[in-house]
Amino acid sequence: MKDEKNMIKFTSEEENEEDKEKNKEEESTPQDNINNFGVLNSPFNFDTDIQYINIIGHIEGHNVLPSQNKSTKYEHIIPQLIAVEENPRVKGLLIILNTVGGDVEAGLAIAELIATLSKPTVSIVLGGGHSIGVPLATASEYSFIAETATMTLHPIRYNGLVIGAEQTYNYFRKMQDRIINFIVRTTNVERSTIIELMNETDEIANDVGTILVGKEAVDIGLINEVGGLKQALAKLKGMIK
Repeated sequence: MKDEKNMIKFTSEEENEEDKEKNKEEESTPQDNINNFGVLNSPFNFDTDIQYINIIGHIEGHNVLPSQNKSTKYEHIIPQLIAVEENPRVKGLLIILNTVGGDVEAGLAIAELIATLSKPTVSIVLGGGHSIGVPLATASEYSFIAETATMTLHPIRYNGLVIGAEQTYNYFRKMQDRIINFIVRTTNVERSTIIELMNETDEIANDVGTILVGKEAVDIGLINEVGGLKQALAKLKGMIK
């Protein structure tokens, strides 16, 4: 009987030690947060009714990009956008962009989902919002661009084997029209202005198109306002209220 009591006591103490060790492992230290998230405090340790989505690097479509490329996979972003729409706790969406562009159809798929969300959406261009990044930036209800950020408008490009037939060029024209029509629908820019900027020959060395820096994008009506994170969050919170 005495041995049984001692065994029970020993087992209980052992379980307590295991619980302490488990709790210690679950507690994230500042060093853990720096290693895992690049911040002192875990970004998941606070309650908020705003969802944040980053779109960075190349927009990856059906083809997998090389491992050295920073990329945003559209199959990762689309479920997040559906979750924003379906989750009653989420009241608004902030999209942070720093992209060089990428797959046209994948980019348009993401942009169309953003544009058709029923909840308030705000985007902010930091660094760059180039190529297919332009419709991604304009898809939200309200858009911001940092003073030093740039946006590039240019005709679509295609890498790889191209069949030199009239049907190929017709397909390219249709794809170009899809992008232009989306930008016209989601901004205050005239169609003729977009086409003119896309085909500018004096702006980019060895290429065709136009680079817009900060306020220039606002002046032509592509982006709503120059601002940073503070302004974007304030606007989104105001839209939610």
